[in-house]
Amino acid sequence: MIGIANGVGGGRRRRHWNGRLQRTGWLCLFAGVSLVQADENVYLTGVPDYSWHAGCYGTCTGNLIGYWDRHGFPDFYTGPTAGGVAPLNSSGSNSGIYNLWASKAGRDGRPANQPGHEDDYYVDYESTADDPYVTAHRPEHAPDCVGDFIGLNQKKWTNLGGECDGNIDGFTYTYWNRKGFRQNNFTPSANSGLPATDSQSGLRAWARHCGYHADTFTQLAEFNPEVATPGEGFTYDEVKAEIDAGYPLIAHLQVKNEYYRSIGDMPRANPEIHATLIYGYYVTAGKQYVRIRTSWGTGDNVLCEWRDVSWLGLPNMPVRGVVGFHPRPEITASERNGNQLTLHWVGPDAEVYDQTTSTRRQAHWYVVERASVLNDADFAAVSNPTTAREWTGDDCCPGSVFYRIKLVPTPQ
Repeated sequence: MIGIANGVGGGRRRRHWNGRLQRTGWLCLFAGVSLVQADENVYLTGVPDYSWHAGCYGTCTGNLIGYWDRHGFPDFYTGPTAGGVAPLNSSGSNSGIYNLWASKAGRDGRPANQPGHEDDYYVDYESTADDPYVTAHRPEHAPDCVGDFIGLNQKKWTNLGGECDGNIDGFTYTYWNRKGFRQNNFTPSANSGLPATDSQSGLRAWARHCGYHADTFTQLAEFNPEVATPGEGFTYDEVKAEIDAGYPLIAHLQVKNEYYRSIGDMPRANPEIHATLIYGYYVTAGKQYVRIRTSWGTGDNVLCEWRDVSWLGLPNMPVRGVVGFHPRPEITASERNGNQLTLHWVGPDAEVYDQTTSTRRQAHWYVVERASVLNDADFAAVSNPTTAREWTGDDCCPGSVFYRIKLVPTPQ
């Protein structure tokens, strides 16, 4: 017998959206600095850069999930746009990719009579009106896009994290450990309403919906004044470690000391936030920058100083914290041929580019491990490290045998 042991919203103001952001005054953009002169300049390749649509958190998670669709997890996006592979931009005929995070009737092959995320939840940016499915007296659609799972645009919750009610149009919520400790695979309680969700728990649920599994985390930034335990918080070195390991990060920006706002009939609506995707780092003259996708589809070479208090020129809006997403490798099929066994799997497949040395490397390597009992200590490697997604070896043993795929450090 073969056993498979798998595993081991928002924005500042409307003037910023839909590609109309004025680029003058961006504090994050380098001007007159040659990027090749950096002490360190490392980034992930093949990262989508979608234009804002139905919320910055939605767009940011679209960039994140679109990245992983292109790098090892092809079932994250299965629509007809760009031949079924998440495109690198959302321009022109690629606009159907919006359905990845905000499904809509009549778009990207969805039937015109089948309401989706936008039809059920979205009215207008920062709207506090009841969701359209409520006013239309119809049931909600079954969750089928990233925005559905992270709570984007859905006015369902009260007292989120003791901070705000939500979510108004264009926004979602993220829970944090206020002492600065990392929260791994956190799931909110039902105290704020059902379904109990936020950005990180929703991303895990989205992965499961697509047939995969993932680990997530949130952590306040090291310099956030909320961090109550000295020495805690997410550091720049940890940013670099995530990129070196092949994982882009969501940077959650939020107005300092603002946890809710009064908007319309909501006295405690979501605070001002913005979400960007960190996919590289850049160090020069002792200054520490990150390379980001802005969630506005504004192209390459946008860099922000890690500790800047006003990213992208958004007043008093530093990084509050980060959201990490690590999809896991999964064995998908096995075949016997005589005394040979072939395993197939999906898993992360990131390329890291070091511009200072003009070198590229694969970040994710795998070994196949085998054991006769399901005990971690009994698993032993039966393959050399590989970046492939299949392995063929001797089907050696009588009785029950268990196999698993393990991520390992890049061979030196």
